[in-house]
Amino acid sequence: MGRRRGTAGTEVARLLLRGVIGATMIAHGVRHGRTLDGTARWFGSIGFRQPELQARVSAAVEIGAGAALVVGAGTPFAAAAVVGTMGVAARSVHAPNGFFITAEGWEYVANLAAASVALAGIGPGRFSVDRAIGADRRLRGPAAAGVAAGLGLVGAAAQLATFWREPEPTGS
Repeated sequence: MGRRRGTAGTEVARLLLRGVIGATMIAHGVRHGRTLDGTARWFGSIGFRQPELQARVSAAVEIGAGAALVVGAGTPFAAAAVVGTMGVAARSVHAPNGFFITAEGWEYVANLAAASVALAGIGPGRFSVDRAIGADRRLRGPAAAGVAAGLGLVGAAAQLATFWREPEPTGS
């Protein structure tokens, strides 16, 4: 069975999805990296132990996963990093606030995570590092989406279990 070629519209959609998710993650990582002290204080305030480590790792993972998505390299694994990052954010910050982002809810992080799983499932497309090296033939379709979702959720659960404790409510 030969490699399936997407239509021009499908290829543009893949590029657009990779670019938007990847650039968003890079922007978040750069923002965290520029203000590491402030980011560490914030991580500490929301219940993370070792907040300096969390700030540095968060910035590195977000920039690295974003860059990998932009160029289409290791797409299911880069998508898993996005899912994991968004899972941690959803549980540690957004879940108690309901759905809508206007109230700091989980709408935004859920959409980035779902889009990343969808991207892993449809593949990075013709104009990607994965295609250039043949990696898109080894892990694709539902298996790639499953890897992105599964590894991401396991990674988020491990990080939360290791480094996060829900902060005690402050007195009213």
